[in-house]
This record gives sequence, structure tokens and C-alpha cells, in this order.
Amino acid sequence: MPPYDTLLLDLDGTLVDAFTTIHRSYCHVLPQLGRPAPTLAQVRAAVGGGLERAMGHFLPPELVAEGVRLHVAYTDSILLEDVRLLPGARELLEAQHARGVALAAFTNKRGEHSRRICAHLGVTPFLRGVFGAGDTPWLKPRPEFATYVLGTLGARADRTLLIGDSPFDIAAAHAGGFACWAVCTGTHGAAELTAAGADRVLPGLREVQAALATP
Repeated sequence: MPPYDTLLLDLDGTLVDAFTTIHRSYCHVLPQLGRPAPTLAQVRAAVGGGLERAMGHFLPPELVAEGVRLHVAYTDSILLEDVRLLPGARELLEAQHARGVALAAFTNKRGEHSRRICAHLGVTPFLRGVFGAGDTPWLKPRPEFATYVLGTLGARADRTLLIGDSPFDIAAAHAGGFACWAVCTGTHGAAELTAAGADRVLPGLREVQAALATP
């Protein structure tokens, strides 16, 4: 029997690499609002916790709403051009799906964008749900978001594992009463993820699959 009945996966930095798309959007938006185009490193450091929070790293509060509006609109037009699955993603989904594990995406990325990406990359058939920003009133790490996802899936917290790449994922899992394994393919390194309280830190999804396959 698998150690977990339900496997939740963050999207950006965990299941997919969308940082080129995200960076392009910031480079398109910020100069329109009188700010310089950021570097990719600056964008990677800012993301997490939702678009509004990330935009606040670059804009004063009175410009955040307009920045978000422009960002969402431009992202919508380029969404599928550069996004790709991270190494081991498809293999992990296929293997866990075959074992009967319930799989779902649990992300602070816009829900409609997340579903388009999953469909484009051919992983929707493995997922029982894609839960993102705008689908509920909450974002990670609010415990209500985790409770909603588990309730929709009919999942038990003590049989659920979240795979993520940031302290927001770790906090979301623990607020929801389930474990979080963190991967180093996104916004934070192993030391930061360990300090944030990850139950386990692994280099990437191939190592996650190997750990899950070990009795």
C-alpha cells in the first residue's frame, strides 16, 4: 500500500518550469509603470505567496493592482510558449497514478492559467483537480485553502503529502495538517527549505519518486 493516498503538487518550480514566462511578463509590465525590467534572479526571488505579494516587491502599493492586471493579461497571451515539465515530473505522475494515488495541483498560480498549462503539457489525465488562485478566497499558506482541497478530493490529512519548492508550501502543508517534501528546483535552496521546516528535502522529482517507491 502506498505511504500516501493523496499527493498534492505545487506547480511553478515543482512540477513545471514557468520562470521564463513569468520573467517575460514582469519585463513587459514594469517598464509600463515606470520601473526597470527585473533580472530573472530578481523575479525568482520575488515569486511565492501569490501574484499580488510578488508584484509588491517591485511596485508601491498604489500600483500593485494595475501591475497585476497587466501581468495577468500579458501572461495569458504567452502562457504556453516557454513552459515545460521539470525533469521527472511525468514519470512521477504516471507512477503514482498507476499506484492509485490521488494526484492534484495545489498552487498560488492563477487557477485558469494552471489548468491551461496542465492540459498543454498533457498531465491533466493524471490529476483529480487543479486548485489555484481565484478558485477560492484563499491562497497558500492559509489553512482554509488546504482544507478546501482535501475536502474536495475526499482526502485525509494524515494520508496526504505535498511536494513543493518554497516555505509557502511547507507552511501550507503544516497548516493543513499534512507533510511536505521540498524540492530544490524552484525558488529556494536546501538550507532554506530545511530551516523552513520541510519534512524532507530532495534535489528534484526523480528523487521524490525514488523515495516514494521505497518500501
